[in-house]
Amino acid sequence: MSAAPEQASASPSAAAPGQTDLLLVKQVQAGNRHAFDLLVLRHQHRVAALVSRYTRQRQDIADITQDTFIRAYRALPGFRGDSEFYTWLYRIAVNVAKSHLATTGRRPLHHSLDDAENAWPEQPQDLATPAAVHEGSEMIRVVRQAWEALPDDLREALRLREFEGLSYDEIAATMQTPVGTVRSRIFRAREAIDRRLQSWRAGEQLEW
Repeated sequence: MSAAPEQASASPSAAAPGQTDLLLVKQVQAGNRHAFDLLVLRHQHRVAALVSRYTRQRQDIADITQDTFIRAYRALPGFRGDSEFYTWLYRIAVNVAKSHLATTGRRPLHHSLDDAENAWPEQPQDLATPAAVHEGSEMIRVVRQAWEALPDDLREALRLREFEGLSYDEIAATMQTPVGTVRSRIFRAREAIDRRLQSWRAGEQLEW
């Protein structure tokens, strides 16, 4: 596996929907280069979306995404299937993104609740009064501040669960910590945010 892969450009129908990631990985390990092209085609948009959480520069996103797959290709002989392929690929992408931005002297974007704000359910027209809109904005502000106040490990666990949609097992593999610890961190993170919201709803003065 000395050649470096390029991002696949085939149609989505070529992404071998009947073949699992693990089966494709085994084919790559057996010397089938085309199988890796299918893995790239299957996951490149997801990886690019992940990278876009660290930088908004299109060229950076393209470079980091490509470098992620190059490193994954070179490392695949050592992949043993202890975690899902994407979980393994996710860790590579995060490390590549951080390393790339550090090398170029740019700071990664700070993970925030902007996605959550954008996904906030819209108020029905008849309920979208100025008071209701103001309350919704205040709630988002409180949630964002609660999010920023979380310890890094709690915030990361919750982000992987809520924004990336990873399972508890995948989060455990990504964070290299027991599943029980992951569940505890997510519970504590949600509890902390809920406490802030309850205090806000009760009209208490919050200390940030």
